[in-house]
Amino acid sequence: MIDGFWDVVLWMLALFVFTMFFWMFITVLADMWTDPEASGWAKAGWTFFIVILPWLGILIYLIAKGGGMAERAMKKQQAQEQYIRQVAGSGSASELATLAELKEKGHITEEEFNKAKASILA
Repeated sequence: MIDGFWDVVLWMLALFVFTMFFWMFITVLADMWTDPEASGWAKAGWTFFIVILPWLGILIYLIAKGGGMAERAMKKQQAQEQYIRQVAGSGSASELATLAELKEKGHITEEEFNKAKASILA
């Protein structure tokens, strides 16, 4: 009974380490490949080092460039949020819904609706 329990614990630990390795591997490679300050040779060297000696390569990358990873991730997140606000902030969907409601109630004609719709979507 005890052997079975410890086998399960060891399998869970191995699964955790395996999952953590792949998460770190993908995170480090994604950060390295999207770093605008790194040259192509630096990216190739880091990739080679991380693929050949993964644990050591990941550890050294985190020590050497770990502080910049958080800054680059924040910049990417802010750029994405700004883009989402820009696209969603146009308000065209709510304006079109208001126009459709006005047309439905008979407050505006079909021609006025089409002109307003064209100006919103332009």
